[in-house]
Amino acid sequence: MMPATSLTLAPTGVGRLHCHHFDAGSCHSCALIETPYRQQVSDKESWCREILAEAAPQLWLPSFVDGMAEFRNRAKLAVGGSAGQVTLGILDQEFHGVDLRDCGIQSEAIRAVTPIIADFLDATGLEPYDVSARRGELKFVHVTAAPSGDLMIRFVVRTQHGLDVLRSHRTALFDAVPTATVVSVNRLPEHKAVLEGSEEEMLRGESLRMNLDRVDLHLRPQSFFQTNTDVAIGLYNQVAAWVDSVAADNLWDLYCGVGGFALYCADSSRHVTGVEVSEQAIESAKISAGELGIDARFLVGDATEFAEEHLGGRAGDPAGLERPDCVIVNPPRRGIGARLSTALEDSDFEHIVYSSCNPVSLAKDLARMPSYTVEQARIFDMFPHTKHLEVAVLLRRRQ
Repeated sequence: MMPATSLTLAPTGVGRLHCHHFDAGSCHSCALIETPYRQQVSDKESWCREILAEAAPQLWLPSFVDGMAEFRNRAKLAVGGSAGQVTLGILDQEFHGVDLRDCGIQSEAIRAVTPIIADFLDATGLEPYDVSARRGELKFVHVTAAPSGDLMIRFVVRTQHGLDVLRSHRTALFDAVPTATVVSVNRLPEHKAVLEGSEEEMLRGESLRMNLDRVDLHLRPQSFFQTNTDVAIGLYNQVAAWVDSVAADNLWDLYCGVGGFALYCADSSRHVTGVEVSEQAIESAKISAGELGIDARFLVGDATEFAEEHLGGRAGDPAGLERPDCVIVNPPRRGIGARLSTALEDSDFEHIVYSSCNPVSLAKDLARMPSYTVEQARIFDMFPHTKHLEVAVLLRRRQ
């Protein structure tokens, strides 16, 4: 048995996560793991303040951190090794499998199930995909863990043969992992550096119930959710507190995904509209809203096109939507871009809440909205041991 990744604390209370994979040079995904965690957070704060210097917040709230180990709720495991002896983890520079089933940043539920999944794949006799030779079947396994301990397991294979074999063995997996409430097989026939294809066959269930402190979200196989559940809850609660503080009656949540921000902010007196390009995500958000019995409307559409259609001085509103007094945006790393920034700048919205995973694109977008001042900002350390972070800001239109 491989030695487990261990957590060690310095006498000063400054924690470090010790990883034998990093020490051996076999995995450097956690590039900052040798830096004491408190220093990691301090460095991120300094960098973020520097990037946002031109739009400096009036108040920086204390960074939200939750721990440096067992925080990931989703594992994206490359399959390596050979038939009957698979590895689950990453591929090295020569495309050889590096087994990370004991990875210290994965949640306890994922760490517990990964060896079981490896044994299951060994029993199928399927060959791991050989990147250099472009042959084989098993490419990836994606595992998502809910706070309840329920799991979503997705297998990514190359051909219909791999799908058929996994389908024929599914009962053995269900027996071995009864907490796997959602199981699917994704087919990725192309030889390219992506983690999944467009075809998905469900073997069990449809969506994973992600039970948070106030809201149950429903994640389908290709849904996006923050990789750190506890920090995501902190982010949702902070944004909801900001929305409450500005007494918003009508709220738009653009790039709403499965509805996290909108659902946390909705109440009996507030009208909430969420917009997301993914039809599956919108269906999931509607399920959550129905369970909560709240006034929320979720629409399929591009966030920028939606804003341009309902703003810009156009007469009337084809969807019958009331103009919001607060807008939440939570875009991908590229940010909201020039078109949406311009639409918001030209609007009369009093408040904007912007949640960003890329301070550089955030700074560019803020520069395009000079009519707004940044009242508050807060860093959320979703990704310990890396340079990545989430930062949320509350904007108010200048008087």
